[in-house]
Amino acid sequence: MNDHVQDFLQYIIVERALSKNTIESYKRDLTQYVRFLENVESIETIHQVDRNNIMGYLLFLKENGKASTTLARNIASIRAFHQFLFREKMTNQDPTLHIETPKTERKLPKVLSTDEVEALLDTPSSNEPLSQRDKAMLELLYATGIRVSELVQLDLSDIHLSMGFIRCMGKGNKERIIPLGKMAQSAIESYLNAGRSVLLKRKKTEALFLNHHGNRLSRQGFWKILKQLALKAKIDKELTPHTLRHSFATHLLENGADLRAVQEMLGHADISTTQIYTHVTKTRLKDVYSAFHPRA
Repeated sequence: MNDHVQDFLQYIIVERALSKNTIESYKRDLTQYVRFLENVESIETIHQVDRNNIMGYLLFLKENGKASTTLARNIASIRAFHQFLFREKMTNQDPTLHIETPKTERKLPKVLSTDEVEALLDTPSSNEPLSQRDKAMLELLYATGIRVSELVQLDLSDIHLSMGFIRCMGKGNKERIIPLGKMAQSAIESYLNAGRSVLLKRKKTEALFLNHHGNRLSRQGFWKILKQLALKAKIDKELTPHTLRHSFATHLLENGADLRAVQEMLGHADISTTQIYTHVTKTRLKDVYSAFHPRA
């Protein structure tokens, strides 16, 4: 069965051009699924798998405390896998046909207030190369709303300061052009003029953001930097690499931005994904009303 998993992974790599993170997610889900089928259900070939086996696996996940979002993701992975096998005539049935995806509660993303964003962005304030880099990264994230995975993949050729935009490759290798604000332009310019050349250490790389070894900064490296900066900025809220992206979208909508424009900048394929931020703004309005209206 692991051979079938490898066939499926090869298919999504070549045919669907999915992101590395999405492919890793499929691989992780399906490896665990096949292990369960073999070790718990005693399944020897993929042809033996039926609806009951899959429901047994989902029950196993639920009993192990997995959230409904995790169950939904696993069902999506398993369904895509079995549909592929059926379509390619590797099996004569699709056992996922009548399996429903559980409804998931959509959690509202956590966002920073404008004051908290200001405090975070002002934390890297020295002229040291690492501080200039951190300032440029934070300003760029808040100015564009790009994902951290997209941030660390930026090359020098993706930055167009004189014209005020960046070119970003998102999920599925979809390119989008996003405008840059003046503060972000200024921070990036300072980093390029002084900080980056010091971090480069005579190496040759097109990567925009570098670590202290002169190599491309990783997502994990950025995550560590963000946690340190949040502590210095005395931000008590739980902060993730996605927080500035959420804050970017929410603050734009709060100030009257068009939902479609925000969708395009975020790179969302479906506008319903972007609409979650309209719920955030409504929640924040209720909080303001409750806090300040004399008869609330």
